Amino acid sequence: MYDAIVVGARCAGAPTALLLARKGYKVLLLDRGSFPSDMAFSNHFVHQTGSSLLKRWGLLDRLAATNCPPILEDYFDYGPFTLTGKPTPSEGDTPAFAPRRKVLDPLLVEAAVEAGAELRENFSVQELLWEDGRVTGVRGKVDGKNISEKARITIGADGMFSTVAKAVQAQEYNTKPPLEGSWYAYWSGVPMKGWHLWLRPHRVIFAYNTHDNLTLVGAAFVASDLLMVRDNVETHYMQALSTCAPELAERLRGGRRESRFVGGAIPGYMRKPYGPGWALVGDAGYQKDPCTASGISDAFRSAEGVAEAIDAGLSGRKPLDEALAAYEERRNQIAVPFYELTCQLATLEPPPQETQELLAALRENPEQRSRFFGVFALTVPVPEFFSPENVQKILSGSSKAVHA
Repeated sequence: MYDAIVVGARCAGAPTALLLARKGYKVLLLDRGSFPSDMAFSNHFVHQTGSSLLKRWGLLDRLAATNCPPILEDYFDYGPFTLTGKPTPSEGDTPAFAPRRKVLDPLLVEAAVEAGAELRENFSVQELLWEDGRVTGVRGKVDGKNISEKARITIGADGMFSTVAKAVQAQEYNTKPPLEGSWYAYWSGVPMKGWHLWLRPHRVIFAYNTHDNLTLVGAAFVASDLLMVRDNVETHYMQALSTCAPELAERLRGGRRESRFVGGAIPGYMRKPYGPGWALVGDAGYQKDPCTASGISDAFRSAEGVAEAIDAGLSGRKPLDEALAAYEERRNQIAVPFYELTCQLATLEPPPQETQELLAALRENPEQRSRFFGVFALTVPVPEFFSPENVQKILSGSSKAVHA
């Protein structure tokens, strides 16, 4: 009998298992795959807030030791002008990183195992176990054998198609269809400085450095064009680069594509992340369009939140359901405004006139420009930056921030 079973051992599940194991709980960590392995589709960007959590957990130095280049500045090219700068610092003033998942995920898993979690790879969860309306564990297969395990709580960290979320019929709300689609490939010979975005109507180009001296270069397309793009991804990818970022397209001609194109489109949703004997963390509980590249950082923050709630419940400090309800409330307090901003940006429509004026004003306001980048680094809350008072101060030329 375990205290917790975590289904899914990647960027949400492994940290959840790590944190619970460090608190002394008996944790079983399951994954249908094995490590190291890559993800089929992941922008694998870790914003400053995510790096701060890795530092808090004692793992940031391990990541840096893998020779993953830090990402220190942002470059947002809007066509008429470019905004450049560093985001408002997070806790400990950590940089962003874009580690390959085949490096990051094993690092997280190894840390969880070191903390005392038991890892079982190639374990395919088939169904949940129930007693008196409460989830009591899982039944699955490994090496062709049927195995059942029980726990005080079962945590779904198994992504968009979560077996746990489906089995418990987790309520979905704030749902959105796919609003855009993106494809990327890895290139050698085209190093970048910082996180680059070229933002154009119905198209966005993005690029940043990752492991092995490679650069991830991607193109995003408005939803209405996705059927066309899927017919010939390479052609439309290169056309988008030539149109939106001709200087980058020219550099790619002198570089070399080192991978196939990876990508697609995903819906957005929020799910109720808890119920009798179960909880959801990461993409299993909350997913948004990848255009803001915040999935991993959100997963880390979600892992910390759910681990704190489960500890409060299993230790008896609070009723478990009450603690998990507070976890959902805290999650949504931060996530909903960012989710709404992400959905707006994912339409790839030109910004409205007021936003264009705001962006233009940021060119002459370094402090507020850093705070703008901090919105995307998850170090500055969306409501705080876009409050009417702060927007008016930016438009009027004042550099003094308003903290809501």
